[in-house]
Amino acid sequence: MGKTISIFKEALKNIISNKLRSSLTMLGLIIGIMSVILLVGIGNGATTNVTSSVKSLGTGTLTVSINGESDTTIQYEQIDDFKKITNIESVAPYKNVSGTISKDTTTSRNSSVLATVPEYINILNLKLEAGRLLSNIDIENSSKICMIGNSLTDTLFEDSKIKDIVGQSISIEGDKYTVVGVLTKVGSSMGTNIDNTIIIPFTTAKYLKSDMSINNLYVKVSDENNIEATKSLIENYLERNLQISSDYYSVTSQDSMLDTMSDIRTTLSLLLGGIAGISLIVGGIGVMNVMLVSVTERTKEIGIRKSLGAKRRDILVQFLVESLILCILGGTIGVGFGIGVGTILQIFGFSFNITSTVILISFCSSAVIGLVFGIFPAYKAAKLNPIEALRTE
Repeated sequence: MGKTISIFKEALKNIISNKLRSSLTMLGLIIGIMSVILLVGIGNGATTNVTSSVKSLGTGTLTVSINGESDTTIQYEQIDDFKKITNIESVAPYKNVSGTISKDTTTSRNSSVLATVPEYINILNLKLEAGRLLSNIDIENSSKICMIGNSLTDTLFEDSKIKDIVGQSISIEGDKYTVVGVLTKVGSSMGTNIDNTIIIPFTTAKYLKSDMSINNLYVKVSDENNIEATKSLIENYLERNLQISSDYYSVTSQDSMLDTMSDIRTTLSLLLGGIAGISLIVGGIGVMNVMLVSVTERTKEIGIRKSLGAKRRDILVQFLVESLILCILGGTIGVGFGIGVGTILQIFGFSFNITSTVILISFCSSAVIGLVFGIFPAYKAAKLNPIEALRTE
């Protein structure tokens, strides 16, 4: 035990006595470990957000998308035919339309306008903070009313209270729209930032130079156990009734989307981890180079120790411990910086999600690098001939 403590003390002494060289040695590892933490964390955060959006729809929802290259689309009048398909409870078509949104002198250029129907609100489980939801009367009358996302209240209405916003007007492409409801803050859902979105009746989109064609819709099924059979019925309807080729549409269930996201998440994590791992290897090579320089500089010291009775094993362990300490310190600092920078990115709106498993693997990788890349310099030091070493000036 005393011998082990002595080895660690000697290793720390040698590291501290060469502060600049030790710091530069650890820098490569710090950058490598930090890269692993950040890249994997950002990748996990992005896929977690998308997965959460998919899960928010529940397992009884199908997503129907028609490729923009298709010559045929679904028309709004054909939605009633969709509803007649067995096991379909509700259908929610939606489309993004362009329009400049303003309130007095304030203009929100980053917000989007979504034209849809009341069923859309129910399928996505959107909640109200004030006012009311879209109604079928709004659809029938093509009413110039809207619901606004929570974030837009600060942008367009500044210091107004939420309840006071209902009933006020905003301009979309110069036309006045009455705000009938404010949505509760929910973040992004299925690629749409609901908090920064204006929702208008689907039929009102004609005032924004949009036709009634539909490329995207959600379908809520009555019986989740028969969702695959319902999916087949929808595909048959698209191909036989609307003459849309299977090359131009997709009908996906939430389970299949979750499976796909899981595969993407695994692949992305491995890819990003592999890219960051290259930095670790470069850092490890740096450690080996510095340790080889250290062996050269301390040749005479090694010769003296061997002449006083030190064994090859003692020299080998001494240099391995020094390499290990450098890598563990670099790994610890790298993990700290990675988590710190990731937390800062979250403050600025980036998704960052790192698990304790990734942190542990990253830390252990630094220790393994210390051992692997420290073996050759340690072996070279251990096999030095004491007589030849003592002759070195």
